[in-house]
Amino acid sequence: MDHMSPRLRAFLSEPIGEKDVVWVDGVSNELAINLVTKGFNKAYILLGQFLLMHKNEAEFQKWLICCCGATECEAQESSNCLKEWCSCFL
Repeated sequence: MDHMSPRLRAFLSEPIGEKDVVWVDGVSNELAINLVTKGFNKAYILLGQFLLMHKNEAEFQKWLICCCGATECEAQESSNCLKEWCSCFL
């Protein structure tokens, strides 16, 4: 990926560990609050949801928009971030 944002590059630079969900590229502070209230306070928990959806980006994006109040742009960036992380670490 040639046009990686600094935030995506930082997220992909190391294992997920105990990073808060706001570290995921595309997750704004507002979206992070929505995710935390639904129990998705850590990046690895959001990654788990992505994996439960079989890394289906369209399904994950729809879930983020419908259930968590993400914008289309946030949903696309977040799913791309998790997809790229999976490519690097799984």
